[in-house]
Amino acid sequence: ERLAALYRIAADHGTFVNLDMEEHRDLDLSVEAFIQVLDQPEFHHMPAGIVLQAYIPDSHAALDRLVAWANDRHAAGRAPIKIRLVKGANLAMEQVEAELHDWPQAPYYSKADVDASYKRMLDTAIRDADPGAVRLGIASHNLFDVAWALTVRDSLDDPTRIEIEMLEGMAPAQARAVRDAAGSLLLYAPVVEKADREASIAYLSRRLDENSGPENFLRSLFDLTPDSPAWQRELERFRTSLERQDAIEVTSHRDQDRRTEQLTFTADGSFTNVADTDFTTPGNRAWAESILAMPEPAEPALTTTVAAVDDALERARAAQERWAQTTWQERREVLARVAEVMASHRAETLAAMAITTGKTLREGDPEVSEAIDFTTYAAHLTLDHERLEGSLTWQPHEVVLVAGPWNFPYAIPASGIVHALAAGSAAILKPAPEARAVGALLVSQLHKAGVDPDLVQLVATPDDEVGQHLVTHTGVSEVVLTGSLATADLFLGWRPDLRLRAETSGKNSLIITAAADIDLAIKDLVKSAFGHAGQKCSAASLAIVEASVYDDPSFRRRLADTVRSLRVGWAEDVATTVGPVINPPSGPLARALTQVGPGESWLVEPRQLDEEGRLWSPGVIWGVQPGSWFHLTECFGPVLGVMRARDLDDAIVIQNSPEYGLTGGLHSLDPKEIDTWLERVQVGNAYVNRHITGAIVQRQPFGGWKRSSIGGGAKPGGPSHLHSYGTWTTGELNVDRARSEFARAWTTRFGIDTDATGLRCESNVLRHHRLEGVIVRGQTSGAAYDVLTLAAHTTGTPVMWSDPLDETDEQLATRLPGLGAERLRLLADASPGLLAAAHDAGIAVDRQPVTDAGEVELPRWLKEQAISVTRHRHGRLLR
Repeated sequence: ERLAALYRIAADHGTFVNLDMEEHRDLDLSVEAFIQVLDQPEFHHMPAGIVLQAYIPDSHAALDRLVAWANDRHAAGRAPIKIRLVKGANLAMEQVEAELHDWPQAPYYSKADVDASYKRMLDTAIRDADPGAVRLGIASHNLFDVAWALTVRDSLDDPTRIEIEMLEGMAPAQARAVRDAAGSLLLYAPVVEKADREASIAYLSRRLDENSGPENFLRSLFDLTPDSPAWQRELERFRTSLERQDAIEVTSHRDQDRRTEQLTFTADGSFTNVADTDFTTPGNRAWAESILAMPEPAEPALTTTVAAVDDALERARAAQERWAQTTWQERREVLARVAEVMASHRAETLAAMAITTGKTLREGDPEVSEAIDFTTYAAHLTLDHERLEGSLTWQPHEVVLVAGPWNFPYAIPASGIVHALAAGSAAILKPAPEARAVGALLVSQLHKAGVDPDLVQLVATPDDEVGQHLVTHTGVSEVVLTGSLATADLFLGWRPDLRLRAETSGKNSLIITAAADIDLAIKDLVKSAFGHAGQKCSAASLAIVEASVYDDPSFRRRLADTVRSLRVGWAEDVATTVGPVINPPSGPLARALTQVGPGESWLVEPRQLDEEGRLWSPGVIWGVQPGSWFHLTECFGPVLGVMRARDLDDAIVIQNSPEYGLTGGLHSLDPKEIDTWLERVQVGNAYVNRHITGAIVQRQPFGGWKRSSIGGGAKPGGPSHLHSYGTWTTGELNVDRARSEFARAWTTRFGIDTDATGLRCESNVLRHHRLEGVIVRGQTSGAAYDVLTLAAHTTGTPVMWSDPLDETDEQLATRLPGLGAERLRLLADASPGLLAAAHDAGIAVDRQPVTDAGEVELPRWLKEQAISVTRHRHGRLLR
């Protein structure tokens, strides 16, 4: 519709429109839109053009289709089309996309193949297109290619079929010479409004690539004289391309087809992220259409009695006793089968999430990949456990209760379950009420993979006394929760001595400074704020913008335009970018979508789009004040607040003010600003010059600081996470061994930044920070005291001791809020009152015994931070 409107305006003004594209993913869409619009009767006699990039093998099939269609169009007496042939100037970004998604690179892998492809496309078009049906634009600064095109043109009965094109300002002297030789020359000149000049940066960056690329013709231009070394080199390249044009492959590099693939996983403990679905391939698009036609999944039966809960736990404990006797290798083999079943049922899982939780295919597909990754990564982590068992004894938790969320109903429960299995534990899934069907599907997939039905069970209780009985049951060794802070408070209120690990709430923000690429910052901000309708725990709820940018009217306009361009709809519509909220808004979200506070106004006012109240257009609140309700309150939906900061220092203070510390971002191209921010930001996942959502297993282990995390423990998706599912013990503590092991672990792992993935385009570092303080509840003498003192010294973490012989639990509980500690280490039992006081003070309780193994002991004195930094700009690598 938008393209048709553009053509109507062009027709009124006699303007020729050329449809261009930068990215491979837009190729099929652009060709389809071009044909569909020009097939409308009002455009039958309108000439129009389209650009094809020779560095993409897929362009050959697109050319064949366009030529055949143009011939039919011409035979029907309609206007000709023009096809502009370019070599392609977005290689760097195509390589970035391939690396980030684990996909094959869409363009050819060598410049020689690109040059050969260019010649072949011209020959194909001249040979197969009817005279008068297709005109060709040969767009190149390579003088050998231009001369060759002119030679081909001279052999034609109608030389107007070929027109030479160049870019304004790239090679002015050569352009004049070509014009004189060709008789005419079409120059393409970029035009941009002064207010939007930043939009030209990507274009100018690609021009820089053309001038500086080691194999690009323009790099040799100033040394090019007949018979010079540069001349001979370019001549040889030209001849090679002519010789190779019939030999190059013209089939797509991107041939993933979910309809036919059968993924297999080894049981050797190796780990590689599984690739997300590439929706640019025809097979996958057909596969996606079939998903949306799948029936609604069945809801599982509820567990409605205390007796049924008791029975489930009794069966789980019996199954766990058998499972704990299996070897690490046997567990790896089971997990490999689980991953294969998950992969083979990807479509069924996506359909269930779309129908029951409103998750679009583009949001749901990475979640399935994440679940598979968690499974194979859990198997990978068993290798370290197997090695450590040579000097330590591992005792898995018997039964792990996984209390899953509705916003990530598949991957997050899968993480808890597969890590429990890897550790040797049984797992019971208590799904969120809105996601019970997805939870049932997950458990059934585990059973299909051969997991004992008693070892992994779905226990879907109502949120009543039966659910409370399950959570507080003494047969539950540990609860793994992903949900709100209020839910964590509720669980611990029921049972203060509950072993609870929880990822809770977040009030996440992205800082934009004056040194940012503003267009990229807006793009990443909108993606972070409104993906899955703002219902990701990592979603950006706030933009904190430096004053000079905040006060710029063009920033307001561009942000508002970007937000308004998002398409709101149901998950069953493949065009939807913002899906429904899980339930009609209530509480903080209802307030955020309908009210603004003092000093605030709507930049984009949200609107309810359906009767039920689940479809809302995104909203943007302008002028959120520091310390205000919206600044400090998690709302969890499609509404973004924008705040003004004097400078970066002020922005960091604003960003760190909420009690949560889950994710945060910075957009700045200034290395000093980046370093300053990374030193001071208080979040578990920090992102620089990219969106702040979409953590990937191993790349960005996920979990927060402050009140975003309850119970401590290492991040899911990180190298220490499996330690959380059991207990390591050592026979007799040895201080000398501890000294040696702590030093080794510190210098090789915990005291350095590590990047397990090693991507060129993105740095993904896991960094360990010392805790603000650890209170040890135990005697201040003996081997345990010596080892813990050594651990505190090694990590630099302040340690405070509370000896039960000198201080009662009640006395310590009174002191806790003022100690500034982040962790309470218990070497003996503690009263419910002390445990409750620790939780109220935001202090994690660590009950694990003392060990002299550095890999096990030191993480208990540290907190993890995953730092993801984009290392390129428009594909060009930075420092």
